[in-house]
Amino acid sequence: MSAKASLLARQSPLASAAEQRRVLAAADGIRSFDDPLGEIGEHPLRATGTTVLQINVGKLCNQTCGHCHVDAGPDRREVMTRETAELCIAALAATDIPTVDITGGAPELNPQFRWLVERCRDLGRHVIDRCNLTVLLLPSQRDLAEFLAANDVEVIASLPYHRAAQTDAQRGEGVFERSIAALRKLNALGYGRPGSELELSLVFNPVGAFLPPRQAAIEAQFRSELERRHGVVFNHLYTITNMPISRFLEFLLASGNYEAYLQRLASSFNPLAVKGLMCRSMISVGWDGSLYDCDFNQMLDVTIGFDAPSHLRDFDLARLRERRIATGNHCYGCTAGAGSSCGGATT
Repeated sequence: MSAKASLLARQSPLASAAEQRRVLAAADGIRSFDDPLGEIGEHPLRATGTTVLQINVGKLCNQTCGHCHVDAGPDRREVMTRETAELCIAALAATDIPTVDITGGAPELNPQFRWLVERCRDLGRHVIDRCNLTVLLLPSQRDLAEFLAANDVEVIASLPYHRAAQTDAQRGEGVFERSIAALRKLNALGYGRPGSELELSLVFNPVGAFLPPRQAAIEAQFRSELERRHGVVFNHLYTITNMPISRFLEFLLASGNYEAYLQRLASSFNPLAVKGLMCRSMISVGWDGSLYDCDFNQMLDVTIGFDAPSHLRDFDLARLRERRIATGNHCYGCTAGAGSSCGGATT
């Protein structure tokens, strides 16, 4: 049985990262991502510095979203420990990396989340919380929004669409209504409001096997609809392409969209997007302290290689800031069209 057939036949649990890598490498009619990189003089791809330390504190989440590349959910037990969190802070303290981007899962559910935020702020670093919004309404997190505001944490919140039907289809029944309630709670604290220093941005992922629309256009649409219908305001909207890994890869295979989607990504390769790839300015830390070029490589279990440190225990920014980056066919997702990164479109 081929790797693709094996993955398609598997229902639960999800296929291993190794199986996913084999499927992506063997995609019919898709040339290696390294080929177009070579044509524009960017192979091997290298980092250009480090401005963001992204810390994935685990896969525990209060939601189970259909497109989730992390395969996060309420039943996941991969959670960063205090010991590993302390290694994160020790590594950060030895550098001048200005921004810490904390993600998950729902990162706020990790017992170390608030400790991490406070230690990063003590070091004078800007902190981003990748928030699914509904976590703000959990009884155990009743003071979470106030904690974020008190520590000047930037909130980047995922919201698939400005209407309930599309959002709930991807994230579960009632998620849109709860997300709006959470956004109103953040707005009440000053997040996203003109003149406030509390930044609130939204993330848009397409619902289906499509590339995102132009970021400026969909931002204007979200801004108009959310304010008119719900009185919600925000600072920015970022578009992120759905990556062909984990649950979204299984959706593509099960729906018969796999080959067409991969071809769409590859044929939309944009040389200008390569300059702004997030892997070039980011180091991604896994829940167990392993180091990756980006969150997507992390989920495919492709650690930093080529003689650069691959764990926090050996963190050495001098060796990491100009490292060679591990690439694969999933990287087409970040270079298609206007480009895609944790900060949205790259061109």
